[in-house]
Amino acid sequence: MKRLLFPLVLLFALGGLAACSPQPVAAPTPTAAAGAPAASLQVLFRDDFSNPHSGWDTDHEKDAILEYTPQGQYRIWLNYPHTTIWANPGLQFTDTRTEVDALKAAGPDNNQFGIICRYEDADNFYFFLISSDGYYGIGKSKDGRQTLLTGGGKMTFSPRIAQGHAANHLRADCVGQNLALFVNGYHLATAADADFTRGDVGLMVGTFDEPGADLRFDNFAVYAP
Repeated sequence: MKRLLFPLVLLFALGGLAACSPQPVAAPTPTAAAGAPAASLQVLFRDDFSNPHSGWDTDHEKDAILEYTPQGQYRIWLNYPHTTIWANPGLQFTDTRTEVDALKAAGPDNNQFGIICRYEDADNFYFFLISSDGYYGIGKSKDGRQTLLTGGGKMTFSPRIAQGHAANHLRADCVGQNLALFVNGYHLATAADADFTRGDVGLMVGTFDEPGADLRFDNFAVYAP
């Protein structure tokens, strides 16, 4: 698997996170109403990034880095504007519940980062994103065309997302046609789509006008929902 870059057509065309007015937010649902606790589920894949040979993409270029850190995290750094970058461990799943801890180490709050599921190839997959200034959305890339499935096609603001350098716990469910995003134990978004049924999981980071997004991920886990 190689690191992949593509122009940030989707969110930039929608105005970017900083330009989006906050959309109406439904009352969030706490974890207690979001299904079984992770500890009771079958683990399909787990990685604390302490083993630099666990299968994730690694790359060092002038404007992009994918690497395991000495602190046992996975780092994605992107120093190019209006671009996204992602990494995959090279696995195949059908229905999944994927969780990860993420924090911004450096760079602008006007960024995007999150989880990928049902990654068929560079043009076809689902993504679940938040930003360091408090926005979120669920979307898909189909035949290279990116579409947001939530918020009327715009990223939505939520006070449940920790902003700035604070850590966030992300959860992305891909179960049948149902897609759901949870952040810090709260259910923020749901969408339905049937285009992809199987594929890899992954992590994604993107930039807007200001480059330099530097994200760290830890405690990545994929469960059978």
